[in-house]
Amino acid sequence: MPRGGSIVAVTGTTDVNRVEAPVTVRAYLIVAFAAFGGIFFGYDTGWMGGVLNMDYFINQYTHYEYPNIKYPGLASDSQEIKDYRKHFFVVPQWQQSLTTAILSAGTFFGAIIAGDLADFIGRRMTIIAGCGIFVIGGILETASTGLALMVVGRLIAGFGVGFISAIVILYMSEIAPKKVRGAVVAGYQFCITIGILLANCVVYATQSRRDTGSYRIPIAVQFLWAIILATGLFILPESPRYFVKKGKLDLAADALARVRGQPLDSEYIQDELAEIVANHEYEMSIVKQTSYIGSWASCFEGKITSPASNVRRTMLGICMQACQQLTGINFIFYFGPVFFQQLGTIKDPFLIGLVTTLVNVCSTPLSFWMVERIGRRNILIGGAFLMIIFQFIVGAIGATAGKDTPTHPANPNAVKAMIAFICLNIAAFATTWGPAAWIVIGEIFPLTIRSRGVGLSTASNWFWNCIIAVITPYLVADQDKSAKLGSNVFFMWGGLCCLSFMFAYFFVPETKGLTLEQVDKMLEETTPRTSRGWKPHSTFAGDLHLAEKPIEVAIGTEHVAPKV
Repeated sequence: MPRGGSIVAVTGTTDVNRVEAPVTVRAYLIVAFAAFGGIFFGYDTGWMGGVLNMDYFINQYTHYEYPNIKYPGLASDSQEIKDYRKHFFVVPQWQQSLTTAILSAGTFFGAIIAGDLADFIGRRMTIIAGCGIFVIGGILETASTGLALMVVGRLIAGFGVGFISAIVILYMSEIAPKKVRGAVVAGYQFCITIGILLANCVVYATQSRRDTGSYRIPIAVQFLWAIILATGLFILPESPRYFVKKGKLDLAADALARVRGQPLDSEYIQDELAEIVANHEYEMSIVKQTSYIGSWASCFEGKITSPASNVRRTMLGICMQACQQLTGINFIFYFGPVFFQQLGTIKDPFLIGLVTTLVNVCSTPLSFWMVERIGRRNILIGGAFLMIIFQFIVGAIGATAGKDTPTHPANPNAVKAMIAFICLNIAAFATTWGPAAWIVIGEIFPLTIRSRGVGLSTASNWFWNCIIAVITPYLVADQDKSAKLGSNVFFMWGGLCCLSFMFAYFFVPETKGLTLEQVDKMLEETTPRTSRGWKPHSTFAGDLHLAEKPIEVAIGTEHVAPKV
């Protein structure tokens, strides 16, 4: 035994109700602060759509005259100015696609890289590194006065957001208590909505400026989120499961004690640590130890028909995030002001964008209760069903209201009804698919591939986010070489929600109220449609007889190999 340390015998338990320490205020505060990472995701989603519709930004990128200069003396809602804004005074489709989608391209690769990095330097330090990379990209975005530097800045910032968006979910899932894990991880989605709202508020306040402050101020505010998150994570503990994966059980015990607010020699800490170790030992016994490439390939091992196989879990996570994006929610937040401008009867599209964002924020807290009371699986199925109804209604109203043209102006009352059902659609998303998709990907992977599985799933989110950002201007814009779908695009989103409904019904298991280790056991013994009735009946520590043969861990010293 090293000098200055002591050996603690960590014994397991066969009691399925004692595999986790009681919930404390400390645990709530730690995961609540970690959820702050959602601000990055949300804020960056929120500011771009508003900036693309700013007069100064459009003037800078297109070099067309301001509408009031082009048509002096005319009211802002005159037909001449409306036609000028629709056909000329607007950022070209390809620039809208490029500036919006390039961040998602960066986050796609950042999320994949983050999985490996989180296993190498830890979950906490990977998030901090993401903050640093994000700041570099943000500096370039803020300094930009043209397309080239803006694109480079958003690409680099995207790498940082990719790190943060993937690993915050991983970190929260690994440290959150099982009884409230769904609720606190839903807090990540809540922070995303707050980020979108803050972005819209800042954009709304600066939209009328006719200097670079109109877009530089909204971009520069992002630095505050990076500083707060990085500073806080220097203080927070590392994930105990990361240390178990690295074989550093002494550090795992210390981190677990800090997370749970219990003394190191607490029986609760011993039981939970033993269960994590036993689960990891079991997973390692059935996973072949191989090369770096082989370890990535292990994410796709097994039969796709088996709910417990790695490939089934990986595809579940990837498809889950794809379905979340294909609900079309980010169409509203990326291009809301541009779309609302096209409806013709809305005088202040920025204000409507702010209202839809406020609906998103106010609806999300209801999910804290729903995910733990109703369950992940049920709200995903119900949420998809509601979005199908609301989006088809929006499309139907838009199809009958008519396009805004000099001969056939849009019906103002129909437009108001469209906005009302768009808000209902946002509320349905915010309480179901918004948080639940993130919760499920943080729960379904075994420890051996968890960081990479979450990384791949998050990369899928950003991949489809990027695709939507690229194609949407060409779907709805009233310009040449555009499909000019307008509000008919909601028929497409509603149809895709039908796929989300079927996916949730046939493939998503219920993970409510289970530890991450119990989720592994549940997936081995049941199917998604019967998972809600599964109850824990044994522990991994009990199966490996750790109650009779405890693990000896050196506490208060540098790492030594555990004695099992």
